[in-house]
Amino acid sequence: MEDPRATIAREPMHYRQVIAIAIATALNALDGFDVLSISFAAPGIAKDWGIDRAALGLVLSMELFGMGVGAFVLGSLADKVGRRPMLLACLVIMGTGMFMASTATSVPILSAYRLFTGLGIGGMLAATNAVVAECSNAKRRNLTVAIMAGGYPMGAIVGGSVASWLLAETGRWQSVFEFGAVVTLCFIPLVLWLVPETMAFLLLKRPAGALEKINRTLVRQGRQPLPQMPPADPVKQKASVAALFAPGLASVSTMLTAVCFFHMMTFYFLVKWIPKIVVDLGFPPASAGGVLVWANIGGAIGSITVSVLSQKVGIRPLVVASMVLGSGAVMLFGQGFSTLSGLSLIACVACFFTNAAIAGFYAVIAQSYPAALRGGGTGLVVGVGRAGAALGPIVAGLLFNAGWGLAPVAMTMACGTLIAAVVLSLVRYRESTIA
Repeated sequence: MEDPRATIAREPMHYRQVIAIAIATALNALDGFDVLSISFAAPGIAKDWGIDRAALGLVLSMELFGMGVGAFVLGSLADKVGRRPMLLACLVIMGTGMFMASTATSVPILSAYRLFTGLGIGGMLAATNAVVAECSNAKRRNLTVAIMAGGYPMGAIVGGSVASWLLAETGRWQSVFEFGAVVTLCFIPLVLWLVPETMAFLLLKRPAGALEKINRTLVRQGRQPLPQMPPADPVKQKASVAALFAPGLASVSTMLTAVCFFHMMTFYFLVKWIPKIVVDLGFPPASAGGVLVWANIGGAIGSITVSVLSQKVGIRPLVVASMVLGSGAVMLFGQGFSTLSGLSLIACVACFFTNAAIAGFYAVIAQSYPAALRGGGTGLVVGVGRAGAALGPIVAGLLFNAGWGLAPVAMTMACGTLIAAVVLSLVRYRESTIA
């Protein structure tokens, strides 16, 4: 009797596996819009409340702090209670937080709601990464994880286009969050209907009814049901923080976390500050949202490109190269452009490389940890790494407030991705070949 994990790793993917991966990709797209919703709303918030750049930088970062905690805590919880329950819980948190943000009347209240929303976004990312890795076969795992990561900019493109239209039609920044809340909550029935618990999790944790759930999934995929559960793994890896720093994983966890920290610092400086920078250059808020949409179009194309190339080239060299080129593009963005088309073009190029690096990096994370630690490992790397994401907009806001111009701020912030490239090139890990 063959272990279903080995069957899934070896055989072509059934359309139901593809559907589960597509839903996870759509959930990451939802993350992309929810994270950047505050960026689209930022010019209107700054105008209505009369806040300076330092205060705005803090507001822009609050859900990133929440994402760090959510990815770390809820990501580890996904290794204990399951991927599917965590997806559903995170959707409830995100939808509630988005709706509450639309009712905020002050910076502290809005910051608290964005922090809460970030908990769900962070947990969602850790859970979707595990779902995609465990629903894919070994041949396509890097591809599917990179495609899933590419959902992030796609969500920003579609949601951002709607947000720009809403801002132009209503003139209310609150409408961005109201739209996000409705869309988020609509995903709950889709997950209930189309995303079963992964067989990798059920075989590792063996909860009550595990065999029935596994067989239901196997039959739906056109595979033979199991007469009984396969033997348990001889050595079970306990889903704990300590296990992530056990011999053989300690250096991997530490260095991947550093890579995430430094790269996210650069990436979120760019995507969080684009609308405000464009407005400060004299363009209207709706146009600023359009530049951010173009930035995410570049990010989506970058994700697709790294997905395709990962089938022919090692994923880590692709990520390192993307980081180096992305750092240079961010520095170039800081030189300033006098036209919207020029700003849109360089923002598109910068996000092409920086988001390609993120998409490929998630594949590196997924292949670096076994199934028992995949949610927790992703949560650790992304969770602590999100501190860099949160720090990026804040540091940039403080530098702007101190009188620094766009060029020196962009050059300073671009160094984060350059450091990440160096650290990633030094990481040594053993690739996981089965789910």
